[in-house]
Amino acid sequence: MSKEIQEKINQLRKELRQHNHNYYVIDNATISDFDFDIKLKELQKLEDENPQYFDTTSPTQRVGGGITKNFNTVTHTNRMYSLDNSYSKEDLQDWEKRIQKITGEENLEYTCELKYDGASINLSYKNGKLVNAVTRGDGFQGDDVTTNIKTIKSIPLQLQTDFVESFEIRGEIILPLDGFNKMNEWRIEAGEEPYRNPRNTASGSLKLQDSAEVAKRPLDCLLYHVVADKIPFESHFNTLVAARKVGFKVPTAITICKTIDAVFKFINHWDVERHNLPYETDGVVVKVNNLHQQDELGFTAKAPRWAIAYKFKAEQESTVLHKITYQVGRTGAITPVANLEPVQLAGTIVKRASLHNADQIKKLDIREGDTVYVEKGGEIIPKVVGVDFSKRPIDSQPTIYETHCPDCNTELVRKEGDAKHYCPNENGCPTQITGRIQHYISRKAMNIDGLGAETVELLFKEGLVQNYADLYDLKVVQIIPLERMAEKSAQNMVDGIEKSKEIPFEKVLFALGIRFVGETVAKKLVKYFKSIDNLMRATFEELIAVDEIGDRIAESIVEFFNELSNIQLIERLKMYGLQLEVSGESLIGLTDKLSGKVFVVSGVFEKVSRNELKKLIEDNGGKVSSSISKKTSCVVAGDKMGPSKRTKAEGLGVAIINEDDFLELIN
Repeated sequence: MSKEIQEKINQLRKELRQHNHNYYVIDNATISDFDFDIKLKELQKLEDENPQYFDTTSPTQRVGGGITKNFNTVTHTNRMYSLDNSYSKEDLQDWEKRIQKITGEENLEYTCELKYDGASINLSYKNGKLVNAVTRGDGFQGDDVTTNIKTIKSIPLQLQTDFVESFEIRGEIILPLDGFNKMNEWRIEAGEEPYRNPRNTASGSLKLQDSAEVAKRPLDCLLYHVVADKIPFESHFNTLVAARKVGFKVPTAITICKTIDAVFKFINHWDVERHNLPYETDGVVVKVNNLHQQDELGFTAKAPRWAIAYKFKAEQESTVLHKITYQVGRTGAITPVANLEPVQLAGTIVKRASLHNADQIKKLDIREGDTVYVEKGGEIIPKVVGVDFSKRPIDSQPTIYETHCPDCNTELVRKEGDAKHYCPNENGCPTQITGRIQHYISRKAMNIDGLGAETVELLFKEGLVQNYADLYDLKVVQIIPLERMAEKSAQNMVDGIEKSKEIPFEKVLFALGIRFVGETVAKKLVKYFKSIDNLMRATFEELIAVDEIGDRIAESIVEFFNELSNIQLIERLKMYGLQLEVSGESLIGLTDKLSGKVFVVSGVFEKVSRNELKKLIEDNGGKVSSSISKKTSCVVAGDKMGPSKRTKAEGLGVAIINEDDFLELIN
C-alpha cells in the first residue's frame, strides 16, 4: 500500500508540473482551473497523510505560507555584473571594434534579446532541483528569497529532463501589465493608494515576509543567462534553447545577428513593437553568441566585455524648476539639485533631479523659475536635460553658483580638472563626517548589522561618534537612552560592530573612504601591498606601478595617508583588532614566480578552467591581459585558439606555450 501511495503522489506531482508548465510557460492550458485545483487538493491530502514523502519541489509548495522575518545575505558563487550602456549605433560600432581587437576575429556573431524591466534574480539548481533564489543585491551578495520565489508558477522547482548537473540561471522577476493593472483596481476599490509602476512592485514583492501574500501576486520570471563550470553547448543561443526545453521560461524574442547593421534593425523593430508587449522593456541586450569567445573577452571591473545594453530613448517630461539647492557628499563634493513641481515620469513621481555641476548649469543656462525638460538617466536617476526658453519668466536671473558649503559655510574650492566644487572642511563639516561613517558601515563595506544611516546621524548629534573609529568605543548603556532605542536593538548594534572586526582587509580598505578607491581598486591594492602599513609607506611611483592604478588614484592615496588625523584613525582601528593585513591563510600558495610578466590566455583547456588558469597567473605574481601586444610576455594557448591571435603573437615574437608547459612553469 505504501508503494502505491508513493507512486500516486509522484504521478500527481508529474502531472501538475506539466500543467503548470503548459499554462505559465508556454501559454497553452491543457486542463481547466477547476480540475487543476481538484488534483492539487488530492496531492496536498496525500502529502499531509504521508509526511515521509515530503518534497520541497512539490507543486503544493507554491501556495506560500512560510514567513521570513529576516532575509539572509548570501554571497554569489559567480558575481552578477552590471552591463555597459549604449545609446547610438556609433556606441555599438565602437564596442564591436574593441571586442574584435581582443578576440582577433573580424566576423563575430551576436544574439539580440530584450532588456526586461524587473528585479534581477539568480536561481541555483543541482541535480534538476531548485536549491535557492538570491536577489542581485550589489552583485557580490544578495538576499535569499527562495520561499517567495517558489510561489511563482513559471519557475520550475524540478526540471522535466536532465540539463546541467549544477548551474545558475539568471533572469528578471516581472509583473505583467495586465496583472499590475488588476492589482491597482483592487487597491483603489479597497481605498488604498495604487502602486506607481510594475518594476518597483515586483521588486518589493520579493521582500514581503509572508509568502502567501507573494503567491497572490501575478509575478512572472523571464530567464536569459546560464552560468556553469562546464556548459555542453557552443553558443549562448543554443544554451537558452536547451534551457527552454527543460522547463524554463526563456522569451522567444531572441535573434542571432551577423552584423551590427542587423543588430540595429532588431533594435529599431522593438523600439516600436515594445509598446505591444505584455510587460515593460527598456532596451536591447547584445551579446557575443560564441561561449568560447565570451570566455576570451572576460570582464572589466564592472561589466562583461562580451555584452552591452542599448537603451531606448528615455521618457521625458517638462515641469517647473522652483529652486536650486546644493547637497554635500561624504567626500565633500557639491551636487546642485533641481527642486521641481512634481511630475510623473516612467511610473514614478519626480520632485528632484540632478543638475550635475556648475558647468552643466552654465551650458544649459538653467535658472530658477524655468520650465525644464526632465528625463531618467538610464531610466533610474532623474536629470534636467534642457530648458523651454519660450516659457522663461521676464524677470528671470542667471544662476549664480553657490560659493560656500550649505552645511558648514566653508568657502568651496574647485581643483583644476575637476568638474565639481568641494567643501575642504573634511573634519568639521557634519555631512561629510556622517557620510564617511555611513559609507563605512554600508553593505559593500563593513556591512554592520543593527546600524543604519539615521542611527549614525543620531549618534553624531548626541556627540557619541565623530568618526568611524569611535563606533568601537560604543557601549550598550550609551545607546539605550537614544530615541527609538531599546536594550535589544542597542545590543544588536554593539554585536554588529564587534563582528565587523572579522571583515577582510580589502573591504576595510574600501570602507576607509579614500577618494577614488572603490571595491576593485581596494582589492588590487590589498593583493599588491598585503598590509595597511605597506600601503601607508608606498610612494607615488610605487603606487602607479600597480596594475590599473593611475596618477589620480595614487595622488589621492598619498594625500590620505599624509593627513595626521587619518593616520591616527588607522592606529585606533589596529588597536581595536580590525583586519588590516592579508591573513596568513590567504597567502598560502602565493608566489612571485611570474612577477613582471604579462600573460594572455586563449583557447579551451582540459586540466584547469580558463578562470583557474588566470587565477594561477595572478597568484604567482603575473598579470593577465585580454589582448596581445608588445608588452605580452607569453601566450598560454589551448585548443581552438584563434588563428589571428596566433599570427599576431608570432609576428610580435611572443612566446606561445601550452597548458602543460604553464603548469610545469609554476610548479
